[in-house]
Amino acid sequence: MGGSTVTRADLSDAVHQQVGLSRTESADLVKSILDHVTETLVDGETVKLSSFGTFMVRSKSGRMGRNPKTGEEVPITPRRVLVFRPSHVLKDLINGTDSGEEG
Repeated sequence: MGGSTVTRADLSDAVHQQVGLSRTESADLVKSILDHVTETLVDGETVKLSSFGTFMVRSKSGRMGRNPKTGEEVPITPRRVLVFRPSHVLKDLINGTDSGEEG
């Protein structure tokens, strides 16, 4: 997986190399998983991946904002936003610490 961004193609290639499925089957598998995660989030449900993190949709209410350039007040409409909370295992891996250590 080269480069600074992991793409869908990179994930498919990793499945192809590690699991041994054909390239087409690997791409279909990755697409199926991502589609299922997307549909679940669109339905407002939470997706929890053990030892990785939790994806959830949060509703934000409307409010008045301010254009920083002009100072003009602008209404911000209510919306749903995607939130990701990494697991402690993932945080520890990123920080190079062992999840079993204290301190």
